[in-house]
Amino acid sequence: MQRTPITREGYETLKKELARLKSVDRPQNIKAIEEARAHGDLSENAEFEAAKDRQGFIEGRISELDFKLNSADIIDPSKLPKDRVVFGTRVLLENVDTAEAVEYQLVGPEESDVAQGKISISSPLGKAMLGKKPGDAILLMAPGGKRSYELVEIL
Repeated sequence: MQRTPITREGYETLKKELARLKSVDRPQNIKAIEEARAHGDLSENAEFEAAKDRQGFIEGRISELDFKLNSADIIDPSKLPKDRVVFGTRVLLENVDTAEAVEYQLVGPEESDVAQGKISISSPLGKAMLGKKPGDAILLMAPGGKRSYELVEIL
């Protein structure tokens, strides 16, 4: 089984979601199915269909989270080198064209969230940053064209 890198924080977030699905969402949905079933004719019961669809989503997500947690390789970023970009590293980049500074943490695909400054090691920018040191240029071919960054600092 291929192991997927993840931070302790990302692992705990997935565990919490799994626990919520099993202890809150699943029982609520079972109750909704029972209530919809009590309304009679199931062939034209929109509530029943919606609850069954929700059940499929919940069960699918539970299976997905079980797989992700079982294949997770928890990595502690504080124990990694600080001289180059590796998994878990927080970096400050500067867009060479716009002089805009951005801060990112390089994380596993299961916990990436650009809005929170977390990008996946398997993303184009994540791949381009791996192994770089402060002062290095990072060139990236994005769908909108070429982008150039400078790795200002490893935080």
